[in-house]
Amino acid sequence: MFSFFLGVVVGGGMLLVFLLLQQRRIEALDEEKQLIYQEKQIVIDFMHGMVEALGEGLSREELFQRIVHAAILSTGALSACVFENIEGERLRGVAVEGLFPPHRPLPEGSRIKLTTRAKFIEQILKSEEFALGEGIVGRAAETHRAELVENAHLDQRVIKHDDPALAVHSLIAAPILFQDRLIGVLAVVNPSDGLPFSSTDFSLVQSLAEQAGLAVHHNEFLSMQVEKKQLDLDLSVARNIQLMLIPQSFPKVEGIDIDARYIPAQQVGGDLLDLFMLAEGRLGLVVADVSGKGVPASLLMAICRTHLRHCARIHASPSMVLQEVNRAMSSDVRQDMFITVAYAVVDLRENTITFARAGHEQPLLSHFRNNGAVTSEYLKSEGMPVGMVDSELFADVIEDKTV
Repeated sequence: MFSFFLGVVVGGGMLLVFLLLQQRRIEALDEEKQLIYQEKQIVIDFMHGMVEALGEGLSREELFQRIVHAAILSTGALSACVFENIEGERLRGVAVEGLFPPHRPLPEGSRIKLTTRAKFIEQILKSEEFALGEGIVGRAAETHRAELVENAHLDQRVIKHDDPALAVHSLIAAPILFQDRLIGVLAVVNPSDGLPFSSTDFSLVQSLAEQAGLAVHHNEFLSMQVEKKQLDLDLSVARNIQLMLIPQSFPKVEGIDIDARYIPAQQVGGDLLDLFMLAEGRLGLVVADVSGKGVPASLLMAICRTHLRHCARIHASPSMVLQEVNRAMSSDVRQDMFITVAYAVVDLRENTITFARAGHEQPLLSHFRNNGAVTSEYLKSEGMPVGMVDSELFADVIEDKTV
């Protein structure tokens, strides 16, 4: 009886232990499922926040700041920072929240430069640059793999700052990527509960960085779309301005047949063609080109056309006309722009063409010989573009040629 009773007790104890182990496994699985659900929900909320941010039309810097804020809320970190990849070789802090420890030791006596420490730290992070591979953040950027440092005191790569508020206890750095293109690194420091970051935190930050990469890419795409729409609008306005400057009909001059073709290489250019009548039956002919494209070039060409027509009715000499145009437009032409002009006056009474060339391509003159053959020659003359040099030098170089 005793041995049988003992056997039952031992067997019952073994069964009880087995049931307890099973219960603990079930509880552990339930806890793991709960953590996975929470992480999934955090990532979904983060994605919704990024979609809302894109809908608000935030700038790139504002989007990075939204990412940093969401990372702190999601992980419970005391501070976070996004380091942007600058020209594929350097990293620089672009968005920070909390007292995020700088990547390098602070210069001595630097704390007194600003009244608030947080503002000073932010200034340091946004001003210093460091190479890929330098420190934990640089390592994550270089390898495209996230880094988890549970105990930062034992990691030689972590800078030990004298300021206790900047001490790093635990750190996660995850690369922000899109299709293997490095955008930057998301880094979070020091959980608010004082414990090291866990593997769950590590997985969460990786997921946030992955979604951040998608958000930044879509933000870039939306920005390009907005810029393209604005460019299309600018080109449309510029084209309308330019078409207004191109004569739709030509002056009727007895003894002259006039024809012209204008085919822009792109949607719009800074080109000008103009023909107009002058005193005593002479014909003025202009071909010009503005450096640059778009609305600025078209507006500048419109100003040039107005000045040229006005001056052509005052001066008979083409070179004098262009000198006056250069003088009048000296304040209108930006430093990075200029206008090349070829201006000619056709005089049927004298059977001559007198022209001046302000840096434009050489005119081509074709004519019949007595035997019926056609010959062509470039008409050479000196001159500098309008708006490129001062009035004295412009006047010294330009000249009239008559054929």
